[in-house]
Amino acid sequence: MIERAPHSMPKETGWIEVIAGCMFSGKTEELIRRLRRAKIAKQNVKIFKPKIDTRYSNSDIVSHSEQSLPSILIEDINEVLEYSKDAEVIGIDEAQFFSPDIVSVCNRLANEGKRVIVAGLDQDYRGVPFEPMPQLLAIAEYITKTLAICVECGNPADKTQRKTASSERVIVGASDIYEARCRKCHYIPKDN
Repeated sequence: MIERAPHSMPKETGWIEVIAGCMFSGKTEELIRRLRRAKIAKQNVKIFKPKIDTRYSNSDIVSHSEQSLPSILIEDINEVLEYSKDAEVIGIDEAQFFSPDIVSVCNRLANEGKRVIVAGLDQDYRGVPFEPMPQLLAIAEYITKTLAICVECGNPADKTQRKTASSERVIVGASDIYEARCRKCHYIPKDN
């Protein structure tokens, strides 16, 4: 007999799932996996990403491993409410690029009975919590922390190392600007 934990299959309620970690840890890949499974189950799925993120595609969420799903580009997180009226499952990628309003938007959607899956960086390149991810982690029913592999030593990595000399908090990029590092190998660039 298969025994299930009481919380593993919510009934008649919505909830929030947060997938957090550093760059190259598989956050978007895990988001895509969950959303594909919901589509296979014939659930109405809506997927969103910020307009600022055009690294791999102007229209899809795309993982660094080149998996993708069509998405809706939005500038303001409140647009999700309008586009998601008939959705059962909502996926939001790159949550750290949205305003703090994402917390109330996700709460509202979950309170409406929707499954909300959010992926984003939990720390910036300095190792500082990346708002609004801490607030999302606090309200989520389910949390997944993904780890990458440190490019320096091969240890589990949970830090994003910036390779450029900018002190701006947000610079959209991929392996040209960032790499995964462990606690031991991560450092804050001197000019910051």
